[in-house]
Amino acid sequence: MNTIIQGKAYVLGDNIDTDQIIPAEHLVYSLSDPEESKKYGHFALSSVPTEQAGLPNGRIPFINGENTESEYNIIIGGSNFGCGSSREHAPFALMKAGVKAIVAESYARIFYRNSVDGGFVVPFESVNGLKKSIKTGDEVEIDLAKNQITNKTEGATYKLKPLGDVMPIIEQGGLFEYARKTNMLG
Repeated sequence: MNTIIQGKAYVLGDNIDTDQIIPAEHLVYSLSDPEESKKYGHFALSSVPTEQAGLPNGRIPFINGENTESEYNIIIGGSNFGCGSSREHAPFALMKAGVKAIVAESYARIFYRNSVDGGFVVPFESVNGLKKSIKTGDEVEIDLAKNQITNKTEGATYKLKPLGDVMPIIEQGGLFEYARKTNMLG
């Protein structure tokens, strides 16, 4: 696994729930059909209210037009990211939209587990809140080995909490791949 994740940041506020990440009316698409599953990416973050998008002068769309992938591949979130229902479709939708990592102040436990277990996105926790230090569109770089994120646009580096025991699962691409490669499945 590459130890560097880089790209553009998309900043969100606190309490982003799973229905804002992928609205319930869009849970009709197949997760296993490659073409149909792209719709999850298209509708990712489509229900986040403007005031939660962390933008003082209105909302910047996460997905432009009919695209299925976003130009933003790193989410910066506040506290309680992924709260709401336990749907695994939420981290799946973010992955389909091209998100590689989320850096939040804290997570709803089930969203965090779904992210790791499915191998969908890497869920980092920030040591200090970053939603005021990083702006939507900033170029950022996450160094997994050093547990840090650098805002390349501003030239500032921030500590992240270590991934700990979930890192081997993430490196293998999810819980089932990890179990297969470590001979936990017969």
